[in-house]
Amino acid sequence: MKFSEMSYTRPDLEDLKNRMSTLTASLRAAEDYQQAREVFLEKDQLNRHVETLSMLVSIRHSIDTRDEFYSAEQDFWNAAMPELEEFVQEWTLALLENPFRDAFEEEFGNLMFVNAEIALKTFLPTEEFITAMKEENDVSNAYEKLLASAAIPFEGGVYTLSQLTPFKSDPDDERRLTAWKAEGQWYKDNQDKLDEFYDRLVHLRDRLGRMLGYDGFTQLGYYRMGRNCYSKEDVEKFRSAVIKYVVPVADQVFRRQADRLGKNYPMSYADNCLEFRSGNPRPDGSPDEILAAAMDFYRALSPETEVFFRTMLEGELMNVLSTEGKQAGGYCTGIPDYEVPFIFANFNGTQGDVEVVTHEAGHAFASWMNRTRIPLEYVWPSMEACEVHSMSMEFFAEPWSERFFGRDARKFLYSHLSGALTFLPYGTMVDHFQHIVYEKPVLTPKQRHTVWKELSGIYLPWMKLDGEIPFYADGEAWQRQHHIYSSPFYYIDYCLAQTVALQFWKMIGEDRENAWRHYMAYTQQGGSRTFTDLLKHAGLQSPFEEDCLRSVCEKATAFLDAFDLSGIQ
Repeated sequence: MKFSEMSYTRPDLEDLKNRMSTLTASLRAAEDYQQAREVFLEKDQLNRHVETLSMLVSIRHSIDTRDEFYSAEQDFWNAAMPELEEFVQEWTLALLENPFRDAFEEEFGNLMFVNAEIALKTFLPTEEFITAMKEENDVSNAYEKLLASAAIPFEGGVYTLSQLTPFKSDPDDERRLTAWKAEGQWYKDNQDKLDEFYDRLVHLRDRLGRMLGYDGFTQLGYYRMGRNCYSKEDVEKFRSAVIKYVVPVADQVFRRQADRLGKNYPMSYADNCLEFRSGNPRPDGSPDEILAAAMDFYRALSPETEVFFRTMLEGELMNVLSTEGKQAGGYCTGIPDYEVPFIFANFNGTQGDVEVVTHEAGHAFASWMNRTRIPLEYVWPSMEACEVHSMSMEFFAEPWSERFFGRDARKFLYSHLSGALTFLPYGTMVDHFQHIVYEKPVLTPKQRHTVWKELSGIYLPWMKLDGEIPFYADGEAWQRQHHIYSSPFYYIDYCLAQTVALQFWKMIGEDRENAWRHYMAYTQQGGSRTFTDLLKHAGLQSPFEEDCLRSVCEKATAFLDAFDLSGIQ
């Protein structure tokens, strides 16, 4: 079935609550495992249907935030989800107390019980707690709507944030700087709203954490992310390794870049965004041609990926053009009733367009491979584990660079690896920033900007912060990062996954077929194990082991040092 043919009707909220209550009561009343199992499977089907309805709304709302019907439906789900959480928690408690737990674990594994115990630590069935959750959803949604509404004047036209992106890497220094200034001015013009939204979110989340008995939001944030195999202390160790091994490599990348561009080091945001004087790598072809090239890639990669990507194309399961009113960014999600994933993106003529059909399709492929898993939560692993699928798929696509980029293929190969490395300090800094913010919720907006500037000196020494773009120079660049507002503590997941993906890059260079076997061994587990166990069962090293970053940095440094950039300016 095509996406446009998938029907949506708003469910009766009270009926949903009653069905959930009835299933919970039936689970508690089950006299043997067979009865309990039947109730469990029925509840899983209900979960799939509820998620399908909410996802159809979320996707269609993000495609056009101006659509009044789906905007209203999004408001409905923002309010409904916190109310339903009380009934979800009652089910979870019944499952944990079930006398047939051993039999459930034997058939379905114990991870759903581990995750259930964590889920119980994220919610209180009180009116005050539910009201605060609803407000949090509303504020996050208001932030996303604000970004989607951006109409930025530039060179006689008006652009969304996504549509402006290609100009921000234009080879012409003046034009590129003007684009960055135009974007920065839009953020400056909306500074009061951006500060207000985040201040409200920080205090709301701090209050939610304290209602649950925590010192603030951080522990609740970790539980919300489903962290079930590593701690805040493990993340701090990872941070130290990034500073020790990755920052020096990234610093060298930007010093070479400054030489290529004829710029003084450190450079401004606008200059750091231009990798080559002749321009950054750009896709060689229209959006349709990019998708056709992707089909060729997935057809050659494996029988499984060929069937998967053909399904995505034929089912209209990718919305990739940048249009007015469309939410910024990109994502992949699932539509469980139809057993298909969906990819949302904003093509803008940059190399990111190609990375969408590799990165987001990496998520989608993993979901596709596990679409019939029971329970539903086992279709996807935890977030950092999910990002391994996507970031690693990008590296498997590198041999098709000429098809995607034409004469810019060599530029892309250099840029892709160097970008993977230089991302790690930035992504780690985003996480470090959030830890400081939630440890000190009383910080004023101005003080938060100061924290960002101070962290930039540690993680991003190549960024000149006294440049010509006030928004960036004043330490406010973090307000462009959706995750900080809408998905707190998510961003470190990208960094952990990128570290694993770099292991795949290393393996691909040594034996591509062996690397794909490891990738499939990792992917076919779905969400049935914790992140570190998924790695272990696929023969991969944990990013929390210091030697992991050290070894990939050594290999990557040697590769970049030897990379032939002759003839490329």
